[in-house]
Amino acid sequence: MRVRQGRPRPGRSWQLSHGLVAIPLALIVAVTVLDISTPTSIHLGPFLVAAPAITASFAGARLTGAVGALAVAAQILIGQLHGGLTTANHQAQVAALLVLSVLVTIFRYVRDRHARQLVQVRSVAAAAQQVLLWPLPRRIGRLRIECAYISAEEEAEIGGDLYAAAPVPGGVRLVIGDVRGKGLAAIGEASALVGAFRGAAYRHLPLAGMMAHLGNSVYWNLAHAPEEDPESFVTALMLDVPDSDPFLRMVNCGHPPPLLLRDDRVLPLEVADPAIPLGLNTPSPSEYEVETFPFASDDVLLLYTDGVMETRNRDGVFYPLADRLASWNDRDPASLVRRLHDDLLRYADGNLGDDAAMIAITRFPDAEEPGAGRPAPEQPDAEQPATGTSAGRPSPPPRRPAP
Repeated sequence: MRVRQGRPRPGRSWQLSHGLVAIPLALIVAVTVLDISTPTSIHLGPFLVAAPAITASFAGARLTGAVGALAVAAQILIGQLHGGLTTANHQAQVAALLVLSVLVTIFRYVRDRHARQLVQVRSVAAAAQQVLLWPLPRRIGRLRIECAYISAEEEAEIGGDLYAAAPVPGGVRLVIGDVRGKGLAAIGEASALVGAFRGAAYRHLPLAGMMAHLGNSVYWNLAHAPEEDPESFVTALMLDVPDSDPFLRMVNCGHPPPLLLRDDRVLPLEVADPAIPLGLNTPSPSEYEVETFPFASDDVLLLYTDGVMETRNRDGVFYPLADRLASWNDRDPASLVRRLHDDLLRYADGNLGDDAAMIAITRFPDAEEPGAGRPAPEQPDAEQPATGTSAGRPSPPPRRPAP
């Protein structure tokens, strides 16, 4: 599920602008009638310049130019009725009004052209990101998954948040990450990582081997980029959730730790030895330590990007994610993601400084599992996704999350 901050519909904006045009038209009529009704020593014609200026605040260049032309025509009419346009005063008023109306119309035209270009760039970037972020299925194996994506939509820049999931023999593998930077360059780097994940999801690589594969893909993609940023990198977190075992295995490369919701507690799953972000070197599987954490059937796990934590309110205070989750009693993934999404937008008054992605996962009970009772496919010896091995080393027993 993708969630974006809405924009006003073009049709509604068109109707609004054509309804407001009555204001400058009424101003032209009022100034003309009052100027004609007053003695010739009183000049109200200069107030006509307000008509095109007001129109430019809500309408396009054509309507602004039309209102400006009407204002100039009204000024000419006033001059004719007050003794003709032969006087220097009336000629100066007409010339000044004409010049100002043209300038206001040109300004509105330039602004409209810039807005059209910005909408086009946003559309291309949004389409690229929509291709990148496929909606996650709500069910994979024994996992129920709910996700949301909130775009900051700051000018044409959108972030490089990413996520993907794939079934593996005996479980489910998920990845979530965040590319440093914004815009199309960040989308390209995120696309390289997601493409590498999808392409290798069925190669039966161990968890550490898969992360090393992604790290090398990101590194070489950045190395061959036309405009390489020496500080570009990707924070990423990957985990395997076995179908039949009450725990999960995780590798963290500088990404915010997931939060485990158990009863009324919120427990961060922090690894003892996090790896460096992807893209900074060409890693080998031995560089990644696979750590194991309990994950029971009634637990809910929340994965998120730093856009959630770095959301600020008007006072500049960061969003208290853990406190918010602890105060909510609902542990249904769909309700949790929806509530978190709405609360983030309220906290930031609808203006997030960065894109934010969030994924809530939980296990289906055996009775609700699609195809329950069927044996899981046999796991090839080369894969070992449910044993948590890394570079031939057995993983430690499940760790207890920090209280």
